[in-house]
Amino acid sequence: MNGASREALAAARERLDALTDSTSVDAAALADELAAVTALLDREAGLRRVLTDPAQPAEAKAELVQRLIGGQVSGSAADQVAGMARTRWSQPRDLVDALEELASIADLTAAEKTGTLDDVEDELFRFARIVSSSTELRAALTDRAAGTAAKTELLHRLLGGRAKPVTERLVVRLVTAPRGRSLEAGLESLSKLAAERRDRMVAVVTSAVPLSDGQKQRLGAALAKLYGRRMHLNLDVDPEVIGGIRVQVGDEVINGSLVDRLDDAARRMAS
Repeated sequence: MNGASREALAAARERLDALTDSTSVDAAALADELAAVTALLDREAGLRRVLTDPAQPAEAKAELVQRLIGGQVSGSAADQVAGMARTRWSQPRDLVDALEELASIADLTAAEKTGTLDDVEDELFRFARIVSSSTELRAALTDRAAGTAAKTELLHRLLGGRAKPVTERLVVRLVTAPRGRSLEAGLESLSKLAAERRDRMVAVVTSAVPLSDGQKQRLGAALAKLYGRRMHLNLDVDPEVIGGIRVQVGDEVINGSLVDRLDDAARRMAS
């Protein structure tokens, strides 16, 4: 998002944090309600254009939101959406994208309140790895001809009882309402939001053998010092990474594997 939309999203996230700090607010229920409003605005192009029209008075747009959804969702959800309608957005789709992000953040907040946020982070990462390694599963989850009910049932069979409820809700929502994104991009976005919830960055660490607890602690401390932020390690094992590790933080790769060192040496010799 750019300009006005970035500022509007930041303000909306602050309001959501203030709202979910209250013990009386059910963050998981709020997530479902915000997701339902996201689906509504995703379908109704005319409505989202009205709610983001800068020529319309802010209060008039907020009142429209209350009339449309006030009796269908909680007062907290309606107030959150009304507040977003009052602010300025660069383009109508940005409002929908922001609502979808807030729904995910609300679910992650629910995980944080129950002390399961770390588990959710790990489960999202593991599920992404499973999807990337199984073309059949990916095809089943992204098949446009398959109905929502069939995909939901498949995910319930895969994740039910094996993953935290928040993880299952996030993945089901992503698969059944991808909104033009690839499954991989959606899972990566969810992982980043989960890490951000803890004010941490995510490092994908690939090693030839599983790292010991001491190695994980030392690596996490070193990366935290390097980037100036707490670091969450998503660990993967690949026997082809001989004699070292490969660390990716965002778009940056810190390569310490023997295989890559040999490749670099070969390229230098060839040149």
